[in-house]
Amino acid sequence: MRATRIDLEGRPGHYASISRKRGSDRIDVRLLTPDTPNGRDHHVQADCIDDIRSMAECLQFHLDGRRGTNSDIHGYFRELERFAN
Repeated sequence: MRATRIDLEGRPGHYASISRKRGSDRIDVRLLTPDTPNGRDHHVQADCIDDIRSMAECLQFHLDGRRGTNSDIHGYFRELERFAN
């Protein structure tokens, strides 16, 4: 089994979609917020743990609306990790 996309919901009006196409070397993340209703795309290197960690911090901040603790960020990291090499 292979996950191809995961949708996340944070506080009201804040969403993210994480996906990776077969054969791609990157994880695609689309962040949808009231400020960016058409979305803002991010591309993360699937083999770079630092990129994945940084994206997890970004997702956590934008979806939860505050800077989180390591355990808050780790929840987002685990979701991104599903798409890592």
